[in-house]
Amino acid sequence: MLILLAFIIVFHITSAALLFISTIDNAWWVGDNFSTDVWRMCATNTSTCVAITDEFNEYQSIQAVQAAMILSTILCCVAFLVFILQLFRLKQGERFVLTSVIQLLSCLCVMIAASIYTDRHEELHQSQGYRMEVSKGQYGYSFVLAWIAFAFTLISGVMYLVLRKRK
Repeated sequence: MLILLAFIIVFHITSAALLFISTIDNAWWVGDNFSTDVWRMCATNTSTCVAITDEFNEYQSIQAVQAAMILSTILCCVAFLVFILQLFRLKQGERFVLTSVIQLLSCLCVMIAASIYTDRHEELHQSQGYRMEVSKGQYGYSFVLAWIAFAFTLISGVMYLVLRKRK
């Protein structure tokens, strides 16, 4: 049981780390001489960054992605704290339902954020607010990590739903 518990804790911490990296790092959309995320656009050859503000055409979509990713990260961290509390408070044989619900909400939020970005990426990168041409790019590793974090949080949420407290 101790090995299973250690695996679940490591899996949850990995999910949280993936969410932090994909939310913070500047690599949702990359090209030869630029990288952009939901916060700013950086030119790699001049090392200058421009914050994404309301001058961008699809700023509302970017704000929705920002909010969903932040909420997902917060919910994942809260789920971990609730799991630790439930580990010591639950009676033997009970399930970690509250932890599971919070983790599945985190899963839903990261899915919403990545889905919005996937759906709106063409309009996002046609904006006149960018200082350079960013439409000729591809998805970066932060975007991929967001989808991997979706899978990890989904698996983690289901694991908590199935997990019973044992001796």
